[in-house]
Amino acid sequence: MGRAGQMVDENPRSTAKIGGHPLHPMLVPFPIVSFIGALVTDVMWLTTGEGGWATASSWLLGIGLATALLAAAAGMADYLGDERVRRIGAATRHMIANVIVVTLEAVNFVVRLTGGSESISGLGVWLSLASVAILAYSGWLGGELVYRHRVGVRGPDDDTSG
Repeated sequence: MGRAGQMVDENPRSTAKIGGHPLHPMLVPFPIVSFIGALVTDVMWLTTGEGGWATASSWLLGIGLATALLAAAAGMADYLGDERVRRIGAATRHMIANVIVVTLEAVNFVVRLTGGSESISGLGVWLSLASVAILAYSGWLGGELVYRHRVGVRGPDDDTSG
């Protein structure tokens, strides 16, 4: 037992939480689904040539970027809020991968705003594809943080007050 009756080996805590539940894992599905959806709608636009798919891609990128900023804020609070999280190499790689994805998708969004739907068949689809590939890597790292390093996972002796 450590100070104040807590276990010395308690799991690294999530700093950004509501009612004891970490915010970051609750927020990340929104940008992930949006960015994967943008790739799917890009492929549909390339396949059919119908403009609605290009519009859907742009909307999905915009929604993905907005929700990624919320997820990033919660993730950064967790990263900075517990020194033990920062010492895990996977946490730093996870953060860097996500910053790269958001940067690529921001460029993707601007390319579409300035180049129209025709930009999808050029740079747009490649940016979407690269982003989804990096998201897969980042997701693997996020899983490592939770399931291997137990970041944000309440232990049996942790209090339930959050």
